[in-house]
Amino acid sequence: MEKNEKKLSEFIAKHVANLNSITKAWKVILPPLEKRAYKYFVNKGDPIKVGPRQEREDKFYIASNAVRASFKAYDNGSPAVRDRIVNLFIKQFLTNSDTKEKMKKFEEEYGVMPPSFLAISPEGNCNLRCKDCYAASVAKGLPSLSFEDVEQILKEKYEKWGSWFTVVSGGEPLLWHDGDIDIIEIARRHPEQYFLMYTNGTLINEERAKRLAEVGNITPAISVEGFEKETDERRGKGTYKRILAAFENLRNAGVPFGISVTATPDNAELLISKEMINFYFEEQGALYEWVFQYMPIGRGVNVEHQVSPELRTKMWSREQEIVRKERKFLADFWNGGTFSSGCLAGGRSGGYLYIDWNGNIYPCVFVPFWEDNIHDLKKQGKNLTDALYSDLFKGVRDWQLSYNYMCPPNTRGNEIRPCFIRDHHQVAHDLFEKTKAKPGYDSAAVCLHDQDYYNKMIQYDEELAEHLDPIWEEKYREKNEDKK
Repeated sequence: MEKNEKKLSEFIAKHVANLNSITKAWKVILPPLEKRAYKYFVNKGDPIKVGPRQEREDKFYIASNAVRASFKAYDNGSPAVRDRIVNLFIKQFLTNSDTKEKMKKFEEEYGVMPPSFLAISPEGNCNLRCKDCYAASVAKGLPSLSFEDVEQILKEKYEKWGSWFTVVSGGEPLLWHDGDIDIIEIARRHPEQYFLMYTNGTLINEERAKRLAEVGNITPAISVEGFEKETDERRGKGTYKRILAAFENLRNAGVPFGISVTATPDNAELLISKEMINFYFEEQGALYEWVFQYMPIGRGVNVEHQVSPELRTKMWSREQEIVRKERKFLADFWNGGTFSSGCLAGGRSGGYLYIDWNGNIYPCVFVPFWEDNIHDLKKQGKNLTDALYSDLFKGVRDWQLSYNYMCPPNTRGNEIRPCFIRDHHQVAHDLFEKTKAKPGYDSAAVCLHDQDYYNKMIQYDEELAEHLDPIWEEKYREKNEDKK
């Protein structure tokens, strides 16, 4: 198996290296590359490391769709974007060529592979006040991370973990600055890393789009709720038109971008409709779509505002069609657990953690409880890696290992209901109480001790299992753990 993976890696590296001099070469290179990748990854993939065959197929399609999207970004990108796509994103995504030694050293020291990335919100404030936003559940006038804080985090994750990918969120990340340093300047100072920035898009004028094109290693994921009606209802009148202007600015400058959506009972089917996919991917030029299903933890908590189990099942079916047949990069962080071997939280090997504007370190963006803070760790002579070994983080990872991660195919828990806090709420609730984890904001503290909230979340999980477990058993469960 290792010999086959080495051959595939060498094959990929050889062809990727040629892209600097061959425009649109991916249309010729990709078909044979995908056939070879399918053979080694799906037909001969390790069922323990990668999962049952159907899951290996899911991972193959989402990964190859990401590669297709990156080649499209190359075709339409600015010179700096092209350089970073070829010499950073594609090489690292497919081969980890520059970071393998760092990852290997971490594994030798700690016995496990490190997290692959982290999400950071250096700025909590926002220029919009969107309904039900988790970041809007806290007051204005929030603190922010300093330039030194951000630099230290990026340096440590790269040098210690071999992590080259960083997610930037908020608040609105384009509001963040420390003196003359803003988030685009941070990306310029770290050409060894690639940044995905979640933004409302309203601040991306021609000048910012040009700067993004000049650094080349940052892609904006712009939030929409559907079309104009749905977006303006949640984000404020006129927001949609400003987003369309941002798309145009990014296209003109040669900056790759995508969209980020929040699914609720009101818009879930629209967000994955053929009309929506065609408009944003084909007409506007988006390269990817991230689907976040509404999580009842922010301002105005409403458990009934979650996507129902029935609707979530319909979403899963349609999302499979988009990924497998329409070949678009669309990832739903709840329905798409097979793409990532389940829950990514808690600094899991290949997973991530989240740091907010206070420096609090969370297992996940949607797990609003923390134990460690980067400022406190620094005072104690510790670092970010030490936070991976808090009781909270270890508890999350222990559950992952018992539920599905690295388990034989015949014993894996259902990865299309993978979420630690939402799909298995009792596990999360009990761990928060056991570890005495601190709530990140008031509504999280209220939810922890609200019996009605707890009962409704447990009921949701039970109904969800009734809908999604039969799909898992039929399509993913393998009776023979050695089957490939």
